[in-house]
Amino acid sequence: RPRADTAAPASFRTRGSVLGRAHTDPSGPKSRFAGGRAGEPRRGGPDAIRRPGVPAGRREPEDRRAARRTADGGSPGSAPAAKRDLDDINMASSMSAYTLSVIAAWYFSNIGVILLNKYLLSVWGFKYPIFLTMCHMVMCAFLSFAVRASGMVPRQNLKSRRHLMKVAVLAVVFVASVVGGNISLRFIPVSFNQAIGATTPFFTALLSLFIMRQKETSEVYVTLVPIVLGIVLASKAEPLFHFVGFVACFSATFSRALKSVLQGLLLTNETEKLDSLNLLLFMSPVALFVLFTATQIMEPDAFNSFAENCAESPQFFFILALNCLLAFSVNLTNFLVTKCTSPLTLQVLGNAKGAVAVVVSIFLFRNPVSPIGMFGYSITIMGVVAYSEAKKRSKEKLRRKAENQELLREGKGAVGNGQA
Repeated sequence: RPRADTAAPASFRTRGSVLGRAHTDPSGPKSRFAGGRAGEPRRGGPDAIRRPGVPAGRREPEDRRAARRTADGGSPGSAPAAKRDLDDINMASSMSAYTLSVIAAWYFSNIGVILLNKYLLSVWGFKYPIFLTMCHMVMCAFLSFAVRASGMVPRQNLKSRRHLMKVAVLAVVFVASVVGGNISLRFIPVSFNQAIGATTPFFTALLSLFIMRQKETSEVYVTLVPIVLGIVLASKAEPLFHFVGFVACFSATFSRALKSVLQGLLLTNETEKLDSLNLLLFMSPVALFVLFTATQIMEPDAFNSFAENCAESPQFFFILALNCLLAFSVNLTNFLVTKCTSPLTLQVLGNAKGAVAVVVSIFLFRNPVSPIGMFGYSITIMGVVAYSEAKKRSKEKLRRKAENQELLREGKGAVGNGQA
């Protein structure tokens, strides 16, 4: 071994000087691979993965590495994650725009069909509400079949002859509600028609109690008081009150509530439940049969009057066709709004729809209104809103009670298994 004062061989001295500088060079630490700084790959090292367009032993440029990471996916906060977040935001905004457009179409269809019914039956003088309802059902039957065939809505079928009979009963009640509403528009203004129609929750609560033996909470029954009080005030103060129109609208509101209760009673089985469009499709043949028979008996001149009006004025045919299209659009948008939001949202929108229809009809038809009548209608609307909120709280309480009972049963079962 050479002494300390003896010079080392050149090869050893060179090697040692390199190794020494690896720990003492102030410019930075060296890589464990010979001849490079930290982060600089050597030939054959683990960082020397060949990339297209990158020579062997060279480091891939940072901008290209960033672009490759973006294409391959990255961690949260990186470029691909930000891109995915932006895509999610764009999708959410597009869904919000779609939902708003569906709600707008629902409002336009509901208000438009009411105003056109009033125009045809009262202003134009086409005094055949049963025939008009039959035209609506012809269009609804044809278009609902077309929509079902297109695959826009899920295909549902009738399960049995008993299922068909239940749908037939609902169809007859549905016809009564629509015909009653159209008859009332011949004699009373749209504002009074909507005020009476707002009392549907009152009849729904009573029919649920007497038919289904379904009791509501005291809070729900209290909210029915302003509904009735408001319509009493509106009826007494209505300048264009007509008894036949009042009875027809009253019957239509009662039939609408009856259909809602019967639908919950008859179609209780999960396999028998139908969405609004499929239910409309299966109700249409029965409804058309009833309406055609009623037209032949009660409105025998309707077909001749229809042909004469179409021959004299193409505008009449255009308005009637638009009216029928809107009648189907009411059912289609009803299905789409429920799909995009919820039944509760649809109920809230329905409460606001009546108020909008009243305001629009007053501006269009210039029918006189009294301050007391509007005050009574406002009380009815507030009662309907309070009824909706009370029903929501009641359902929430029932849901929590059912969950607590289920947890209690599971706890008892667990204790029993432990003792066993």
